[in-house]
Amino acid sequence: MSDAISDGNGSTPGNALDILGRFRKPRPRPGEKCEMCAVEIPDEHQHVVDLHSRSLMCACRPCYLLFLPGGAGGGHYKAVPNRVVSLPDGTLSRGEWEGLQIPVGMAFFFFSSTTNEVHGFYPGPAGATESLLPLDFWDRLREADPIFETMESDVEAVLVRVQGDADPVCFVVPIDACYELVGYLRMLWKGFDGGSEARATIEEYFAGVRAKAKPAPTRTASS
Repeated sequence: MSDAISDGNGSTPGNALDILGRFRKPRPRPGEKCEMCAVEIPDEHQHVVDLHSRSLMCACRPCYLLFLPGGAGGGHYKAVPNRVVSLPDGTLSRGEWEGLQIPVGMAFFFFSSTTNEVHGFYPGPAGATESLLPLDFWDRLREADPIFETMESDVEAVLVRVQGDADPVCFVVPIDACYELVGYLRMLWKGFDGGSEARATIEEYFAGVRAKAKPAPTRTASS
């Protein structure tokens, strides 16, 4: 298991968490500007991933649109999509979750085009810690629901939460939403399980995810 990230601006040289640690969660501030064209943007704005430096950049709407799939921006940058999708019950079984041996009740997973591997992370007092995944983990998820075939590498993640003895609840979310939650929890975390304030933040966060989520398209008989 890899060490947790020490801060949001970079990771220890040689650490396997480079793919996560070099992303920066932008902090809204008055007069904030697009990091691509320098035009002023509102606090609520979208983000673009720099695939070379693995950083998350604030973007105005026109710049953001350039880097959507099929856009004119090429392969250096990729726009973070906005969709939030709730996955069907049984997408990830309780047994599969327990097999991942994640010590807290939530984690997120995404495919990296840089490493050509699936990476999983869970929050803790020092930031995000990488979970070592079984080699067939992503293949099983892809077989569970066709939405996994449509997920964008680097910029979309599967977010999983487990409470008590219930089965895991899964969502497809923008990657910046995962980093935002990890950043909040790092500031609030107390003790082994995070403490009451961290748990309240998780509850509020997942309430927002559920409110925004649309159900995943159902698999047809021929698929």
